[in-house]
Amino acid sequence: MGRHARPTDSKIRRNSVIAMTGLVPVGLVAAAATTAGASPRALLGVHQDAQATTMGNAVPETLPQVPEAVSVAQSIMLEPAPAPALAPKSASQPAPAPETKVLTEGPLGIPGINFDAYRNAERILSEENPGCGMYWTLLAGIGKVESGHANGGKADEKGNLFEPVIGLPLDGSLPGQATITDTDGGVLDGDAVYDRAVGPMQFIPTTWNQYAGDGDGDGVADPQNLYDSTLTTARYLCDGGLDMHNLGHATKAIHRYNNSMAYVANVLAWSAAYSTGVTPSPADLPRIH
Repeated sequence: MGRHARPTDSKIRRNSVIAMTGLVPVGLVAAAATTAGASPRALLGVHQDAQATTMGNAVPETLPQVPEAVSVAQSIMLEPAPAPALAPKSASQPAPAPETKVLTEGPLGIPGINFDAYRNAERILSEENPGCGMYWTLLAGIGKVESGHANGGKADEKGNLFEPVIGLPLDGSLPGQATITDTDGGVLDGDAVYDRAVGPMQFIPTTWNQYAGDGDGDGVADPQNLYDSTLTTARYLCDGGLDMHNLGHATKAIHRYNNSMAYVANVLAWSAAYSTGVTPSPADLPRIH
């Protein structure tokens, strides 16, 4: 019933009965007694039959007349409590769509996936080893010289190469080539006789196992993944406290990566090209023996 509802005729009659009989409003009595531990049913005579049987008294065939005010209050108190109103359910929110990585091509035609991997490695190294001053164009220079940016970015959206990049066996058959017998049981390079350089950044197994990084955060360091191999390159170049903003340090790091000054010149030329957007001239790219 609304709080400001107009009293009905029955309510007026009930109030008159109460006034004439001197009855205390049963709602108030029941509330007080219930607070003290009594049952509203007992207060209103609901257990009269049980009392009479227990005490051995016969139940009268005709029950005494219940005053109208008590009868009305009794019917109200004995009604089942209304079920609590349930709050309306809010409309379910649709699950957010997974983020789609938008890849953009880098300068001078660097494939988008490679460009993203180079910048990702720079970001991670700025946190892991800020003193190294790693910059993505240096990594891009190595990626260009070593594998042509993984043969033109032939990798899926997670950076996994469609076909693994594996170098020639290091058996000493080429001029200036070192002879390195197998060190990994062929696990990384598939060769159980000689080691081979693996991945788009071309690591021999022993070096990979020492510096391997998980650039894509999937819990696995895979030399055939662009993000992992690029991060590993950055870690290797920075080893020994070198600072890539120091030309002497950068030259030393690249020369350690490949023992050839022609190789160093090519990497630095491409790194400068990606910084300026100007393709290096043939004179800047001496042949690597």
